[in-house]
Amino acid sequence: MASPKTNKNNSEVIINVVPELIVDDQPWIYKVPDHLRKLKEEAYTPKYISIGPFHSNNPELKKTGKKLKYFSEFSKRLNSHPLAMDKFKAYLKENEQTIKDSYFELDEHYKCEKDNDFFVDMILYDSVFIMELFLRNSERNSVKKDEPEKYKDDIMFTISWICKAIRRDLLLLENQIPLFVLEKLYNSVLHLLRGDDDDDGDKKKFPETFIGLAFYYFEFFYRQKKDSDITHMTKNYKTRKHFTDLIRYTYLPEIIQNSSSVDPKSCFTSYRKIKQHHIPTRTAKKLNEAGISFVKVQGKSYLDIKFQKTPILSLFLCLGFLPFTKYLKVRLEFPQLHVNQTTECVLRNLIALEQCHYSDQPFVCNYVSLIDSLIHTGEDVELLVDNEVIVHDLGSHKELARLVNSLCTNVEVSSNYYGKIIKKLNRHYDNGWMSNMGRLKSVYFRDPWRISSTVVGVVVFLFAIFNFLKLIRVFNP
Repeated sequence: MASPKTNKNNSEVIINVVPELIVDDQPWIYKVPDHLRKLKEEAYTPKYISIGPFHSNNPELKKTGKKLKYFSEFSKRLNSHPLAMDKFKAYLKENEQTIKDSYFELDEHYKCEKDNDFFVDMILYDSVFIMELFLRNSERNSVKKDEPEKYKDDIMFTISWICKAIRRDLLLLENQIPLFVLEKLYNSVLHLLRGDDDDDGDKKKFPETFIGLAFYYFEFFYRQKKDSDITHMTKNYKTRKHFTDLIRYTYLPEIIQNSSSVDPKSCFTSYRKIKQHHIPTRTAKKLNEAGISFVKVQGKSYLDIKFQKTPILSLFLCLGFLPFTKYLKVRLEFPQLHVNQTTECVLRNLIALEQCHYSDQPFVCNYVSLIDSLIHTGEDVELLVDNEVIVHDLGSHKELARLVNSLCTNVEVSSNYYGKIIKKLNRHYDNGWMSNMGRLKSVYFRDPWRISSTVVGVVVFLFAIFNFLKLIRVFNP
């Protein structure tokens, strides 16, 4: 990518033309379908600020004062190059129709509006607001402990509920602007944001790409990742359309994220081919009684669920209580899921995106469906929480069960990414020997107290048989 150049003898910014993102013919910013919206409308509606055209007329969300302030503050960053914003607005005007085509079912008055710059100004102010917000977040995170906190009077960061509300609003499917617009703005002014070298030869440290800036703002939503993982994700991301799409990308299995040669569609099992995939797996409690252990894994994408089973050794899984006998166990490995007050909103919007744009790649829909099949009651939740597969701060286990069971209502899919795993789980559960070994372990070898009582019981039983045989003189030592 060509870097922008600056003529220091002239205040005008010379911006090299950067290669534009390939724009699909079809739109990718949607209004949530009514059959999903009516289930829980508040999950798709912004609470604090509107971005883009879909909610721009909501009087409760018109934060024009805050956007104007951020616009002014962002312009101060470019004060030595006042034409930079004019050039960006000209870019928006030139690509106005392309931006409008990004929205599905855009209101008619936006489509017909050609005589004024209302639409362009809206995208301009929203873009600059997001850019200034992300830059402030980056600067605040880079401040050392002994330095005074930057923007200590900015309620967008100092008031917790506003900070969380804005982060949530920026992930809503209906509250988006095209990502290529933000990338264009960032690429155009990055050299101005970094500034000249200071006395120590350092520059302001901002990521090379806007995607990197966005990843660090939204890192709360994939906090099982390490900083090195985020850097890797930044370098290897595929072309994303907007923030909702970006967060969905972080959920995908790592094999999809890291390899451009893997066709995501090839990872799914069609329901038409294998009918038993329609049969849901058993609940977490029943699978655990059948000898399946739920194991937490760290540093993986949420959708990287694995079924691990050693073919011969697992026949003796009742001995899995012994030390260093991992391979005797049948394990369902889950990346740890953190559930809080925002999780439902995020998952519902990711599901809505897949229903509208990725109907042939329903990764998140299948993930939520699998979790839904495992959880029917608070006891199932308690089992997963005890194994640290799920961590939540909701009121009770029943509340989490209710939340999970409501997510897949009215969701239609024709294939399943976890089809093979579900088949293996059902096959294990239906296998009489494996189920009995699992129940033997669950009843008699579940904890040290049961193990000790079982051993004592077996010893007493054998001693009784020995005495009986001795009494009837069958056995005479």
